[in-house]
Amino acid sequence: MSRPLKKRRVCAEPLCACFVPETDEGKPPVQISLEEYECVRLMDYEGMTQEECAQQMGVARTTVQALYMAARKRIAGCLVEARPLQITGGNFELCPACPGSRHAVRFVQQKGSTANMKIAVTYENGQIFQHFGHTSQFKIYTVEDNAVQEAHILDSNGAGHGALATLLQDEHIDTLICGGIGLGAQNALAQVGVTLYGGVQGEADKAVEDFLAGKLAYDPAVHCSHHGHGEGHTCGSHGCGGHGHME
Repeated sequence: MSRPLKKRRVCAEPLCACFVPETDEGKPPVQISLEEYECVRLMDYEGMTQEECAQQMGVARTTVQALYMAARKRIAGCLVEARPLQITGGNFELCPACPGSRHAVRFVQQKGSTANMKIAVTYENGQIFQHFGHTSQFKIYTVEDNAVQEAHILDSNGAGHGALATLLQDEHIDTLICGGIGLGAQNALAQVGVTLYGGVQGEADKAVEDFLAGKLAYDPAVHCSHHGHGEGHTCGSHGCGGHGHME
């Protein structure tokens, strides 16, 4: 008698379970399971390693590797062949410790939340400053009932990446809107509970307005383009606060 297959732990069901190409030619859909979706979410969206993903899902790393490769192959088939994608079924259980995953919280905020919050924007002359690690100012917005009640400028005093994350934590910031930002800084922000919306350009006030209206254009895969030296570059060599990180 075979041993029952262990359920894979999933933080939350997807916000949308079906994606259809613009040109609907009646092609059969491609299906991925909830646990395959979770592997892609954790590794490609949240930036986890296979080991971290395996620990989160409560399975072996080899299981994660197999799920991930299968999901990526099927998603690629959807993109190349213009076929619908469905996320359904699988052998999973919802994580009892995750009442709402990080991406679900982000979705709620993008749709407009009535909860009180504080938003920080990298700031220079009314615009969103495009390199987080070099920002000399943040514009801080206090939001109540989905409307800005107060805004002021906060000087960074030349702090580096890690110190900037601590500065935002001390200011009780919930959300950061910025331009380019390196992986090390992203990890530091995640550790202090700041939700990131990177890759944003234009006026700071307009970005906050769009965020509260649920229509902010941002890049979930944002990276720091300031250096352009590729993997493993250490920023301390030219004034990024002395914090080495990988771009």
